[in-house]
Amino acid sequence: MARYSRLQKQVLSLYRQFLKVAREKPGFSMYVREEFKRNACIPRTDGLRIEYLLRRGQKNLKELQKPECQAFGVYTKSKQDEV
Repeated sequence: MARYSRLQKQVLSLYRQFLKVAREKPGFSMYVREEFKRNACIPRTDGLRIEYLLRRGQKNLKELQKPECQAFGVYTKSKQDEV
């Protein structure tokens, strides 16, 4: 059986909390999965970045849990932004 570090346990717990809250709000589940998949390639040795993303995720979770929250503002680069 795999043994997870404290940081890995925190990330997995945050992921489960996000999925639980996202079930109640349409369209959030896909965003949550994509965001966690996108950051899954971060090396385990990059602890500072992981902790930063963990704190940012916890703040986003608190915002998502508010009843008045209906959407996240997400910035995506378009081809015009790259020029």
